[in-house]
Amino acid sequence: MAQQVRGVVARAKGEPVRIETVVVPDPGPGEAVVKVQACGVCHTDLHYREGGINDEFPFLLGHEAAGVVESVGEGVTEVAPGDYVILNWRAVCGQCRACKRGRPQYCFATHNAKQKMTLTDGTELAPALGIGAFAEKTLVAAGQCTKVDPAASPAAAGLLGCGVMAGLGAAINTGEVGRGDSVAVIGCGGVGNAAVVGARLAGAAKIIAVDIDDRKLETARGLGATDTVNSRTSDPIEAVRELTGGFGADVVIEAVGRPETYEQAFYARDLAGTVVLVGVPTPEMRIDLPLLDVFGRGGALKSSWYGDCLPSRDFPMLIDLYRQGRLDLDAFVTETIALDEVEKAFERMHHGDVLRSVVVF
Repeated sequence: MAQQVRGVVARAKGEPVRIETVVVPDPGPGEAVVKVQACGVCHTDLHYREGGINDEFPFLLGHEAAGVVESVGEGVTEVAPGDYVILNWRAVCGQCRACKRGRPQYCFATHNAKQKMTLTDGTELAPALGIGAFAEKTLVAAGQCTKVDPAASPAAAGLLGCGVMAGLGAAINTGEVGRGDSVAVIGCGGVGNAAVVGARLAGAAKIIAVDIDDRKLETARGLGATDTVNSRTSDPIEAVRELTGGFGADVVIEAVGRPETYEQAFYARDLAGTVVLVGVPTPEMRIDLPLLDVFGRGGALKSSWYGDCLPSRDFPMLIDLYRQGRLDLDAFVTETIALDEVEKAFERMHHGDVLRSVVVF
């Protein structure tokens, strides 16, 4: 029998979000209903509200979440009621050309629940990233549920569902940071600071945090950055080169998603170095680089989508590191809030006051 729960809905572009009654159907084949325990307020949710993703309003926001499986549909074997899970937005299909080549982290046919959650008048909701977890319960594809150690705090564990995984993966998976490497991270919000942590876990010898906000730079230093650069007062390209013997960093991770910061990343890397774009640009943004420089500097220009993670592999491993005290996920939780405070959290995010606000149910 369908259930009615409270959820955060964006009705139209730029309008403040509101609490609405959401109808959650019973899970069908391959689906699961999850009772959400915590969900982080991610910048992607704000992108949805602002129409920066698409115009399929109304949206049920929220996607960076942990909770407990309440019920499952026919044919579900990967999780069962009572399992503690992190929700992910890339449930791999196992059948596409990437999966068949043994690269499921690049799955080209990821899937979501087939049924739609609705408003009480029958209006279909578009769940953010196929999840919609700013709600007391949500309907997802069972493959979007990754079982992890239930001892992990939901407020911390849920962050692996998007932002923290994106940053960690940008360093470890996409950038392939190795022992002794030099790494620069441009943009030290939640994703950028997670990239700092990822570089530290990978054994980087020098980790340079770049931002225009001294508060964020101080946080980055506390998470493992060896050096900081305020790019409001210093040229970040020259500063990174100076800190790396005049050469540039082996890996530069751009966690802003703007043309000017991408250009900084491009020129702040060493010859044959790697640039990783994990910041999300908007559709109208363009980059203009001399093709000779692209050729002459060599190396690799990569984009990191979800940190090139494989949830079934990476989430349990990272939760184990968290439980061992080797990965401080709690440091990313700036505040815990109620469901009706999401709009205020967007404002604090806009002003750079938080790494993550987390809705706790």
